Amino acid sequence: MDRRQAFRVGALTTLSRNFQLEFLSPLVGRADVELIIRSGTMRDLLAQLEAHMIDVVLANSAPQHDARSDLRSHLLAQQPVALVRRPRAEPTAFRFPDDLRSQPILLPSLDSEIRVGFDRILELAGVRPIIFAEVDDMAMLRLLARDSDGLALVPPIVVRDELAAGLLVEVCPVPNLSETFYAGTEKRRVSNYWLGVAHPGGERKGCRGFRSNAPCGNVSLSFWPGF
Repeated sequence: MDRRQAFRVGALTTLSRNFQLEFLSPLVGRADVELIIRSGTMRDLLAQLEAHMIDVVLANSAPQHDARSDLRSHLLAQQPVALVRRPRAEPTAFRFPDDLRSQPILLPSLDSEIRVGFDRILELAGVRPIIFAEVDDMAMLRLLARDSDGLALVPPIVVRDELAAGLLVEVCPVPNLSETFYAGTEKRRVSNYWLGVAHPGGERKGCRGFRSNAPCGNVSLSFWPGF
């Protein structure tokens, strides 16, 4: 008899695959749980959560709810955002944000919170960047960053493998800009139990979720406690 319990995860279509893998890795291969992973828009996933078709929604913004809703938002992790590019034969020092006036950049779409924050930083600095592409999918942004000569604005977790392999290098972190990752659940025992199994603890005060002060090629995740 199969005694496994299903843990049904909904993830935003645009969410980093590396983040999803890190989050779910403690449950992969367990004999007592069957992982079911679906992707979709926030509206579709929240509707599935309310209908008890999934147990948790993974997103990079807090799911919106009102006082009568049974929805709960859990901050999982937070990571600074950086500018990355392919290595250059003769690297030169990068001056942020001034050098963005002359160097093309690949950006997330305007639907992204990090894009909104980045635009605000540049507006305050009086800098108009040269945008050669805007992408609403992190997987595509990762590919374009690897195959183009311009800069790319990404959380390092998105391009962790490329950084480790030397295919990309971090040019500079973007000050006062970070991406947050959330889990949206309903107040139901099973969903919170498996979230607790996945990540029962983490670094306490001062933790921002990701240990990002290590070299980017060694980016690792450290999730907030709270389940």
